[in-house]
Amino acid sequence: MRINTYGKNIEVTKGMRNMVEEKLGKLEHYFKPETEVHVTFSVQGGKQKIEVTIPLKGTTVHAEEESEDMYASIDMIEDTIERQLRRYRKKIIDKKQSAADFAAAFVEEDEDLGDEIKVVRTKRFDIKPMDVEEACVQMELLNHNFFVFRNADTNEINVVYKRKGDTYGLIEPEGY
Repeated sequence: MRINTYGKNIEVTKGMRNMVEEKLGKLEHYFKPETEVHVTFSVQGGKQKIEVTIPLKGTTVHAEEESEDMYASIDMIEDTIERQLRRYRKKIIDKKQSAADFAAAFVEEDEDLGDEIKVVRTKRFDIKPMDVEEACVQMELLNHNFFVFRNADTNEINVVYKRKGDTYGLIEPEGY
C-alpha cells in the first residue's frame, strides 16, 4: 500500500505519519501493493479528525474518526476500516464483483461475519411535486430524518435531510 498523508489546519508530524503507517500497515494483507491510501488529518473546533479514503475499482472505502486526541483517532480508524473491508469482501463474493484491488487471500478467506444486509420492510408511496420548503415541512410532520420528493421546479427526484444545528440539506441528481 502507498499511504499519502495530508493536513488541514494541522502540520502532519513524523510521529503521526509513523503511527498511521503502523496502524494501516496491519491492513496491508487485504490489498495489492500498488493500492493508494489517502489520509487527511484536520483540526476543527478542538476536535482532532482523521479521514482515510481508499479508492478501489467500482467503489471507495472511506472512514472518519474524531476525538480530543489525534493519536486516539488514529487508533480507532484501523478497526473502522477493517470492519468495512470485511463487509465489502462479502459483497464482492456474493455479487461476483471485481476484486482486482484486493489480495487473493483476502477475497478467498472463508469467514462468517453475520453482517448480512437484510431489507425487512419496503415502503411504497406516491411522490407528488412540491418545493423544497414543503418537503422540509413534510419531513418534520412525519418526524423523519430525510424525505424523498419530486422537486416541482426541476421535476427531478430530490432528498432533503436533517443536519446538525436544526439545518437541512438537499440532495439533487446531477446530469447522467
